[in-house]
Amino acid sequence: MVDLRSIFKAYDVRGVIPDTFNADIARAIGAAFARVVGGPAVVVAHDMRPSSPDLATAFADGVTSQGIDVVFAGLGSTDLLYYGSGHLDLPGAMFTASHNPAEYNGIKMCRAGAAPISGETGLDEIRRLAEAGVPENAGPKGAVTERDLLPGYAAYLRDLVDLSGIRPLKVVVDAGNGMGGYTVPAVLEQGLPLEVVPLYFELDGTFPNHPANPLDPANLVDLQARVRETGADIGLAFDGDADRCFVVDERGEPVPPSAVTALVAAQELRREPGATIIHNLITSTAVPEIVRERGGVPVRTRVGHSFIKATMAETGAIFGGEHSAHYYFRDFWRADTGMLAAMHVLRVLGSDDRPLSRITEEYSRYAASGEVNSTVADAPSRMAAVRAAFDVRDGVTVDELDGLTVHLPDGSWFNLRASNTEPLLRLNVEASDEETVAKLRDEVLSIVRA
Repeated sequence: MVDLRSIFKAYDVRGVIPDTFNADIARAIGAAFARVVGGPAVVVAHDMRPSSPDLATAFADGVTSQGIDVVFAGLGSTDLLYYGSGHLDLPGAMFTASHNPAEYNGIKMCRAGAAPISGETGLDEIRRLAEAGVPENAGPKGAVTERDLLPGYAAYLRDLVDLSGIRPLKVVVDAGNGMGGYTVPAVLEQGLPLEVVPLYFELDGTFPNHPANPLDPANLVDLQARVRETGADIGLAFDGDADRCFVVDERGEPVPPSAVTALVAAQELRREPGATIIHNLITSTAVPEIVRERGGVPVRTRVGHSFIKATMAETGAIFGGEHSAHYYFRDFWRADTGMLAAMHVLRVLGSDDRPLSRITEEYSRYAASGEVNSTVADAPSRMAAVRAAFDVRDGVTVDELDGLTVHLPDGSWFNLRASNTEPLLRLNVEASDEETVAKLRDEVLSIVRA
């Protein structure tokens, strides 16, 4: 009996190699995963981290020990794994630690059809079985079949968003030595009117140039500089497992993920008028405003892919977006794919003579703080103190859908949430102007950090 609670997170597995996560643990999790999800086979893929191939192989051995076959896809992005799970209608496991440093690795798992697995829907059961140890199946072992999913993945995305007729564009892509360096050439460099300028396409899980985490502005600096140097029309940055995509305009200025969400939502609503669009509660107020203006139905949800995907299934939503640059598409099995979001932006830009900065102006209506983290010893008491300070004010509304969200009479708002994995409170503030954002941010932080 081992204790795996430290590496089983809310939606996936994440640990340090080899201290908290190794091949033996991966094998045990593979056997437990097979027991929980069942089915004829499991699709397995991995990223470019040095530890990933061995971990994926050990996991596959655990799966086959239960008499279940493995379709071994080898190298891939997380959304390529989702494609495999959806296209083949099989459960899947992706070995990656996404944007985490090189010493980390992990597993993102899904049921058949890329359906999410969280603590409440199977992840806790997988952990308990792996901790106890799953004996081998009495019958024959499953078989492992290697399969290259990249051509099918690229063709599927290109069928969803046709870029063949757009004007020529110069596109700088920073893959951060992650899996974008593997998938971008297959999707965007084959017979399309795109001049792709590659930046850090070499697959290297030690991340020699910068961390593969575009959410940190410091990791966008090289992309911004290359866009300006080359006179490119747009810049794209992918995280380590290439399921998230960040956009910079022709000036090298970042386009907020909320603006990308609104832009893609507008395109999807043109294709399917009146459709439902999901947005998490930290996206800009501009998102539901624009969805309503375009005749759609906005639905607000908690942060996190399992909540987004579940709400999309319940409502039949066509698209969903998060502030963290995760974008979900009904036609991609409700899974998140940064590549498909990037293709939507490229189609909009390539169908318009205006530069991207002009196009995105209408989707960026408010000032925002970005996520501000505070280390706290007692998160519940700090959140209670913030609520007490604002509850007494006239015209203030408060909800607790996910953490604490406070709306003020002037239209400004903030959300304060506890991290799932660290002793942190995460603050996001939005208002009509930067001065109001700064004032409200500082007021909340003074209470949080008191």
